[in-house]
Amino acid sequence: MKYTQIPHSDIKVSKICLGTMTWGRQNTEQEAFDQMDYALERGVQFFDTAELYPVPAAAERYAHTEIIIGNWLAQRKNRDQVVLASKIAGKAAFTAFIRETGFSKEALHTALEGSLKRLQTDYLDLYQLHWPERNTNFFGQRGYTHKKDEAWEDNFHEILETLKGFVQAGKIRQIGISNENPWGAMRYLEEHRKDPSLPRMVTCQNPYSLLNRLYESGMAEVSMREDMGLLAYSPLGFGVLSGKYLGGKKPANARVTLFPNYNRYSVGQNIPATEAYAAIANKHGLSLTEMALSFVTSRPFVTSNIIGATSLDQLKENIDSVYTELSAEVLEEIEGVHNTYPNPGP
Repeated sequence: MKYTQIPHSDIKVSKICLGTMTWGRQNTEQEAFDQMDYALERGVQFFDTAELYPVPAAAERYAHTEIIIGNWLAQRKNRDQVVLASKIAGKAAFTAFIRETGFSKEALHTALEGSLKRLQTDYLDLYQLHWPERNTNFFGQRGYTHKKDEAWEDNFHEILETLKGFVQAGKIRQIGISNENPWGAMRYLEEHRKDPSLPRMVTCQNPYSLLNRLYESGMAEVSMREDMGLLAYSPLGFGVLSGKYLGGKKPANARVTLFPNYNRYSVGQNIPATEAYAAIANKHGLSLTEMALSFVTSRPFVTSNIIGATSLDQLKENIDSVYTELSAEVLEEIEGVHNTYPNPGP
């Protein structure tokens, strides 16, 4: 396995991170145990979860993924071998069943204590804000539309003060953001600069793949100049970049087959773009999965590539991609497709 550091910390993490959002929905607890055992055996010691998982979110399955991971940690007694990250849900209509969501002091305390209890651990290595409270960066949304009647008020300093207390109490080691944009990222960094006693946002977990390279339009510069590492999620665009949906196929138990509304990477220009990327992979003797994941892992602003799988065969291929290095010719051809079909997946 290849390793790197979470920026501004001494925490070593694998370049491949094990994503967990299918556990408790598409995967049973035993299947999740098998995935964690295999991943750790292969050197993948960075696991990412969230109180919202599994997805699609539902009241009857709330936080089942964290419960599964907690049971595994308790049985294996190997908490010290794992770098564990989780997230607090932001405000959204589909999270109303959780509690009063958002990042108030009370909500942060309730969410963190709940995650620690379910995960059966005293601390998290990385705690992330799952998406902004502001009216921005909705899932599947392109661009920003300003609303003058927005209820949100600037609370960046208050959030960091609360998180500071968790750090001082030893309950979290580092903090990060998710589904953020450059303005939000820089506001958190500005608060830290004004008061260095406040914790610094060290990572940003945003979507990034051959079908969605929007991170390069602003956030990549923040990553490089401010040393805020990207934890890239959906690197296969809900599995579309595995090629399994090509030709209109609908494989059984696949995410888009089961949940048709998760189709933002499998409609419109995503289809010819995926076909073009598949042709490049085939030409150079690569699988589409291997090429797509290797591209993400190789970007200089990526700290770790969050992969997810519903089978051990998928997990093996995903992990093995870390050893593939794309040639200059392949990268040039990828850019050609990207120029023809720029960011078809929002």
